[in-house]
Amino acid sequence: MALTASTMMDLGTVAPSFSLSDVRTGKNVSPTKSGKPLLVMFLCKHCPFVVHVKEELARIGKDYAGKVDVIAISANDAASHPDDSPANLKKMAEDLGFVFPLCHDESQEIALAYTAACTPDFFLFDADHKLAYRGQLDGSRPSNQVKVDGRDLRAAMDALLAGSRPSAIQYPSVGCNIKWKAGKQPEYFESALVKK
Repeated sequence: MALTASTMMDLGTVAPSFSLSDVRTGKNVSPTKSGKPLLVMFLCKHCPFVVHVKEELARIGKDYAGKVDVIAISANDAASHPDDSPANLKKMAEDLGFVFPLCHDESQEIALAYTAACTPDFFLFDADHKLAYRGQLDGSRPSNQVKVDGRDLRAAMDALLAGSRPSAIQYPSVGCNIKWKAGKQPEYFESALVKK
């Protein structure tokens, strides 16, 4: 594992379009303009940073159901990391009671389009699908004693739902690097690595 930070895509960037299938239902999932904010999360099953916050991710899905469109994506190479195969992702989604789709980005093209770098990585767009927040769920990490409560992401969603903008003070998410296939590792990967 290489400790990696989110790339902090430019605010105002329009959400890249995609069509991926939900690992539970097989139905195609695409970001559609529904008049609600859109949250795209890059996750996986095995990463300790995701394991640390997985229950909060499930709670957020339930708390914001019907208010925010939520799509989760795993882009890890399932050949090198079989824990993140579609079948194991499906089990994770079912065990945690996710109420949002969880998709597998087998080609890794969607992760590249979002400049996703780590798991977890969060991208919150307004109702016009322009990026309003990117960064951490909250200040909790597996190595500290900060409570997992999703406060940063929740505050950003609450701001959008109240008709305002999230705070411009946004901190990168930190986690495991996305497990890229040979030849797929993006140019931005090296700059996302956290220097010790």
